[in-house]
Amino acid sequence: MQEISAPKKQRSEPIENQVLVALRRIIRSIDMHSRTLSKFYGLTGPQLIVLQELSKNGEITPGRLAKAISLSQATVTGILDRLEKRGLIKRRRSNTDRRRVWVSTTAQADHMLNTGPPIMQVSFIEAFKRLQDWEQTMILSSLQHLVALMNAEAVDASPILTTDTSLSPTEEYRSGLKANPATE
Repeated sequence: MQEISAPKKQRSEPIENQVLVALRRIIRSIDMHSRTLSKFYGLTGPQLIVLQELSKNGEITPGRLAKAISLSQATVTGILDRLEKRGLIKRRRSNTDRRRVWVSTTAQADHMLNTGPPIMQVSFIEAFKRLQDWEQTMILSSLQHLVALMNAEAVDASPILTTDTSLSPTEEYRSGLKANPATE
């Protein structure tokens, strides 16, 4: 297990710059992983997570899928639309309730999942779980303080490591990027 030691001073940089450099490294690492997924597999991190969850559950409704991966149903619907266009998922209406839709992966998606790389957060979670409880708590506390310092408490986020900024129309409205989708 990797031992955590005190941070090394980087060329007598002020500590606030060292924190910013560490944050930037995390962001760049996530971005580089996302670009690799996109370049080699044509997938974003959230798309890969949707496919993995579908593969794990078999057939599932979009609402249950959204809850399972902690994304809004509107965001999941957009991801499913893009995956369906690529032939990676299929939708079917319920035989008993025509309003209900079931989603599952295709053979093409299953092949991609079996040959593709793991998502970044899998290796992170495995390494994080190997830390002692006090180390996990210290990291969480520090990150929560950073969120507060950056006034980012209200930013909606799911437990997915990605720099993909795809937002649903409602999320774009809430962030001030677009007009209210209900009035469009």
